[in-house]
Amino acid sequence: MANDSYDAHTLQEKWQARWAKENPFAASEDPADDRPRSYVVDMFPYPSGDLHMGHAEAFAIGDVVARYRFQLGENVLHPIGWDSFGLPAENAAIKHGTHPAEWTYANIETQAESFHRYGISFDWSRRLHTSDPEYYRWNQWFFLRFRERGLAYRKDGLVNWCPKDQTVLANEQVVQGRCERCGTEVVRRTLNQWYYKITEYADRLLEDMAQLEGKWADEVLTMQRNWIGRSQGADVRFAIEGRDEPVTVFTTRPDTLYGATFFVVAADAPLADELCAPEQREAFEEYRAQVAKLSDIERQSTEREKTGVFLGRYAINPVNGDRIPIWAADYVLADYGHGAIMAVPAHDQRDLDFARKFGLPVRVVVETGEADPNDSGVATAGEGKLVNSGPLDGLSKSEAIPRIIEILAERGTGEGTINYRLRDWLLSRQRFWGTPIPIIHCPSCGEVPVPDEQLPVLLPDDLRGADLAPKGVSPLAAADDWVNVDCPECGGPAKRDTDTMDTFVDSSWYFLRYCSPHEENAPFDRDAINKWGPVDQYIGGKEHAILHLLYSRFFTKVLYDMGMVEFTEPFTRVLNQGQVINQGKAMSKSLGNGVDLGAEIDKYGVDAVRLTMLFAGPPEDDIDWADVSPAASLKFLNRAFRVMVQAGEASQPGVDPAEGDLALRRATHQTLDKVTAAVEAQRFNVAIARIMELVTAARRAIDSGPGAADPAVREAAEVIAITLSLVAPYVAEEGWERLGHRGSVAIGNWRTPDPALLVQESVTCVVQVASKVRDKLEVAPDISAEELERLALASEKVRNFIGDRQIRKVVVRAPKLVNIVVG
Repeated sequence: MANDSYDAHTLQEKWQARWAKENPFAASEDPADDRPRSYVVDMFPYPSGDLHMGHAEAFAIGDVVARYRFQLGENVLHPIGWDSFGLPAENAAIKHGTHPAEWTYANIETQAESFHRYGISFDWSRRLHTSDPEYYRWNQWFFLRFRERGLAYRKDGLVNWCPKDQTVLANEQVVQGRCERCGTEVVRRTLNQWYYKITEYADRLLEDMAQLEGKWADEVLTMQRNWIGRSQGADVRFAIEGRDEPVTVFTTRPDTLYGATFFVVAADAPLADELCAPEQREAFEEYRAQVAKLSDIERQSTEREKTGVFLGRYAINPVNGDRIPIWAADYVLADYGHGAIMAVPAHDQRDLDFARKFGLPVRVVVETGEADPNDSGVATAGEGKLVNSGPLDGLSKSEAIPRIIEILAERGTGEGTINYRLRDWLLSRQRFWGTPIPIIHCPSCGEVPVPDEQLPVLLPDDLRGADLAPKGVSPLAAADDWVNVDCPECGGPAKRDTDTMDTFVDSSWYFLRYCSPHEENAPFDRDAINKWGPVDQYIGGKEHAILHLLYSRFFTKVLYDMGMVEFTEPFTRVLNQGQVINQGKAMSKSLGNGVDLGAEIDKYGVDAVRLTMLFAGPPEDDIDWADVSPAASLKFLNRAFRVMVQAGEASQPGVDPAEGDLALRRATHQTLDKVTAAVEAQRFNVAIARIMELVTAARRAIDSGPGAADPAVREAAEVIAITLSLVAPYVAEEGWERLGHRGSVAIGNWRTPDPALLVQESVTCVVQVASKVRDKLEVAPDISAEELERLALASEKVRNFIGDRQIRKVVVRAPKLVNIVVG
């Protein structure tokens, strides 16, 4: 390439080879290395194919964070791994008649090559894959330790079931009632499943968010709080006509008990089946089949029209003896509280919508001053005084709740309690490509854990293609040689558990393994994780704001209790990036708006694509590729490169910049100060804008100022290379080398701005007369309003324009504006 021309692809080949040889981004474990440690983790990718535009954004953001810490001279751990178990690999194996590992590891190698090309500052020696036995062995070890602590157990539960993929789905994997992967209509089934008892940690998960305030997005913390859903209230026991045992409901508003006019049971709860009267059986069965097609998320939507069926039975309100009808409905969930609610339609909108739909009574028991819900159709959920409530009349909510709990306790019909929306973590999956659950089922001994010395329980390697096709149970059930084993306790014939673990297990602790990925005798080296952890900065998409982050927090707390880590929160800071879309919509082959990352890199080069991603807006905003211009980024990189090359040709490193052009030196140091502040605030687009301004100033100094040989131009060019290395590593490395430096620009070169050069010696003050500019004055930044007014009125240009007219008013906004009003 010509001496000052920027050839992106030539530079990529050169510096990829150099980085591979020199490994500049390897974290040091030398005990004598006393540099500050910094741990940066990107949410690891799933190997479903090559990197796409979403990866390009997410990993560019993480790389800026890591490279900035490298530049500050810190000992940075920035690792990479792959979340490599999961259903897509299994479905691909079925389709192509292969083993899931073949598809998985081929895609991993493709992505690894693309990561190298994309210039990400990974420590490749830490690489891990969750589908490696060396990794999933420890999933099994954790499972057994959790089970010993009562945190892993098996029970019957209602689950989302995909009839095509033949496996359980998490709630977030159900979209509009269909499997997000195959589009099949999801049904609800009762299955015996393994669970992690995350509810045991509900209070700590809530309380420890105090550590994260101001460091995680408020939106994410709110989402987690809502998902946990801690509610303080009361359990109330309702007698049921024709049934010996009462039914307990949980309510956060026991003060409104006098307003309960009907009773609702979750349609898919065993209780609904039990309470249904014979004459209502056919209608109930038909309705329950409809509800089975809905996800929990859809059932709780406030926008869905309420549905339900009368069960032909009545409950007795425990405070007033009213006989109230029992209905089955879809807006109550079987696994929330006790699977039944008392409905108070005057003061709960969902209950009111249901009551109006089916003509049920609405009784106001809290006078809030708002319109009567019977007339307005709007429930009054606010504060007020109790009415139509016997001994509670005239009390406020805060007074009435403890009083009604006392009354219920005296009568033996209830007590105060706390409930959670959070459900235990459903662990089981009926598919092959995941971590086998290390339990053996013995007819004599029951559930027997696999001994630690027999871990890992390896997946059989002789199942492939059609062997993996979904059959309603895990494909592992058909592997007779694998399933049939001797019981570790009695030696008799037994069978392995054939379910595999949810892949969220893999991603709940991988950041701990990175600190010692080759440790053979434990999940991780405790000294290593306690030196590096917790993660200083975690980067990933908003779609993982709840479950992945919640599960990681749960895992960390359990491991803290086990004495394995010294911290209770895994991620000190979390940065959630937006999506890359095109023409206002998510990229999709069916919409014809997909953008191929490889093609964009081939056309514009890695640096231009990265720069475009980062300059498009704040990290949390979506990027519409139709609105950005990698071509413009490429033009800027050419300009920046020429500045660095020309400065390098005209001077040598080590010249004293103090002898250079003062105005350019001020611009350089102010840029350095502003870029530092912007990167610290994670406003990378602002940092890039400031770098662009410095390139313009340096270009002006070369073309029409003191010239390329001026020491201030070299200083500006070096700062351009240093700051640009965060976002465009190839051009920065080459520019740094052309400036005569040895070693990578990326390591330990960040500079501190000279405070003296950040102080403005003068500012321009605009003087207006009758709202028109009549003069400009160069004044001190700290000039007083009185002095500025005196100077403005003494200006010959201003005096000439005012002439004989009377000055009515002088408005001074020191140090930048004086406005003189004349009459």
